[in-house]
Amino acid sequence: MEDIDDLFAMSQIEMESTIDFLKHELVKIRTGKASTAVLGGIVVEYYGTPTPLGQVANLATQDSKTLTIQPWEKTMLGPIEKAIFEANLGLTPMNDGEMIRISVPPLTEERRKEMVKRAKSTGEDAKVSLRNVRQKMMTSIKNAVKNGLPEDTGKRKEDEVQKMINKFGDQVNEIVAAKEKDIMTV
Repeated sequence: MEDIDDLFAMSQIEMESTIDFLKHELVKIRTGKASTAVLGGIVVEYYGTPTPLGQVANLATQDSKTLTIQPWEKTMLGPIEKAIFEANLGLTPMNDGEMIRISVPPLTEERRKEMVKRAKSTGEDAKVSLRNVRQKMMTSIKNAVKNGLPEDTGKRKEDEVQKMINKFGDQVNEIVAAKEKDIMTV
């Protein structure tokens, strides 16, 4: 019984990390408003070492349509610009010799729909991860029943697992729906 309680605790942590990962991934999807989070996954070559953009420059939003990148060293302007192009975010950096400005273009209806599809796909990946956790838990419970755990206790635990999965699945749906609304808002 203790093993199953430990399994529940570990699975709870795994599912929470799935939700956190989903939120982290959805932040990267552009909504048409300038946000430094869009640049979060960009890695720049800094003296031969791949380094996150936020560690070599100050990232800021100048207004709702403009991002600014102020590198700590002017020699980093070129590598930062190159990294942004290579990230294929659909953004064009403008280097003025001091800093890089990125004008965030408004999303077309077609591009918005693409972004929604991407958000839904990311949400579906999170649900698959949750289902994998459920499968692992159900298998462990069935094995525990074979090894002497009372069947009614096993059934109760299986019901608890399903309720937990439903709760986290609903969270995924809510998060994806909120992102979809955000993307489709002009």
